[in-house]
Amino acid sequence: MSINNNHEGRIRPRRGFAGMDPERQKEIARQGGRAAHAMGLAHEFTPEEARHARAKSLGARGPAAAASTPPQE
Repeated sequence: MSINNNHEGRIRPRRGFAGMDPERQKEIARQGGRAAHAMGLAHEFTPEEARHARAKSLGARGPAAAASTPPQE
């Protein structure tokens, strides 16, 4: 179990998901993704939605970030 210092200087063991091995965290996340897709609850982006999300993300960073990134096809 990992040990973590909190803001008051006390030593506390890391608990739950944060205290797990990173590989174990990935496996749990992978299983959740598979289950969501199997149940039909996961969202799959269309190419159009992905372009819109990318443009929105770059726009939030400011005009310099959007101008310096080449368009992707």
